[in-house]
Amino acid sequence: MPTPPPTTDLATPASVTEASALCAAVLDQVERAVVGKRGALELVLTGVVAGGHVLIEDFPGLGKTLAARSFAQALGLGFRRAQFTPDLLPSDLTGSYVYDQRRSEFDFRAGPLFTGLLLADEINRTPPKTQAALLEAMQEGQVTVEGVTHRLPHPFHVLATANPIETEGTYPLPEAQLDRFLMRLQFGYPGPEEEWEVLSRRITRRREEQSVDPVLDPERLRSVQQAAEDVFFHPEVGRYAIAVTSETRRDSSLLVGASPRGSLALLTCARAHALIRGRGYVTPEDVKALAVATLAHRVTVRPELWMSNVTGERVVRSVLDRVPVPSEYHPGA
Repeated sequence: MPTPPPTTDLATPASVTEASALCAAVLDQVERAVVGKRGALELVLTGVVAGGHVLIEDFPGLGKTLAARSFAQALGLGFRRAQFTPDLLPSDLTGSYVYDQRRSEFDFRAGPLFTGLLLADEINRTPPKTQAALLEAMQEGQVTVEGVTHRLPHPFHVLATANPIETEGTYPLPEAQLDRFLMRLQFGYPGPEEEWEVLSRRITRRREEQSVDPVLDPERLRSVQQAAEDVFFHPEVGRYAIAVTSETRRDSSLLVGASPRGSLALLTCARAHALIRGRGYVTPEDVKALAVATLAHRVTVRPELWMSNVTGERVVRSVLDRVPVPSEYHPGA
C-alpha cells in the first residue's frame, strides 16, 4: 500500500525578499487566467501561504473554479476537483478498500483528497455527513478509513466554492465546518473594461482552455510558508488584532462573536499578507485588510436581524471603525 509523504518535515524558510518575489510571480501567472481580481487573488494566496483553506462564496461564472485550477498550476501542486452533489458519499472523497481477488487481500484506493490542492466545488450541495468527511482532512491533514489513518500529501489545501443565492437542494455549512476555513471571500463582478479583457483574451486565444506556468513546487511552497512563520508581529499589533476579535463578542448585533481561533487566524493571515507585500513585519493595515475575510464567517448574526441587511461582514467593518489603531510602536522591533 503506498504511503503518502509525511507532514512533519520542515522546509528551509526562504528570505522575505525571495518569498515576496515568488508570491508576486504566482499572482502574475494566475492573473493571466483570472482578469482584474488581483486583490481577491492575493487573499486566496494569503490563505495558502498561511497554510490554511479558503472558501470562495460567490455567484456562478465569476472564475472561482478557474482561479483554483490556475493556483494549483502556478504553485506546482497536484490538482483534483470534487463536484459536490446530494448523492456524494464520504468514501467518494476519502477513498475506500477494494478487494483484490488475485492477491486475496484488500487494497486502499485513494480518493480525490489525496492531492496538493482540492477544489471542493459547490460544497454546500452535499449532505452534512459528506461535508464532515472533510473536517479531519482539513484540520489534521489525514483521513481515517476502516480504522486505518492515512496521511495526506503536504502541502494540502482546500479551495471550496459555494453559491450564496440558491437554497434549493443545498445544505448550509455548519459553524464547525465554516470555522475550519481560514478565510471566506468573494470575487465580485468585473467592471466593463475587465469584462471586455476577458472576452478579448478568449478571442485571441481561439480556444476555451487556459493554462498558466508553474512558479513553485511543493518544496518551494513549504519554504515560502516557513518564511511567513518568521514575520515579526509586534505585541501592540497583536493586541490590536485581539481587540478587534473580542469586540465582536460585545457587539449587540451578534449572537456569537469570533472565538480565539479567529484571533489566531487573523494573526496567521496578517503575517502571510505582510510577507506577500514584501515586509518582514506586520502592520495594523495588514490586520484591517484581513479582518473581514478571517472573522466575518466566524460570527453569528442575531436571527431577528436577518431581514435587516445586517451581515457578519458589515459588523466586522463597524468594529474596525470603533477599535482604535495603535500608533506608538516600532514596526520591526
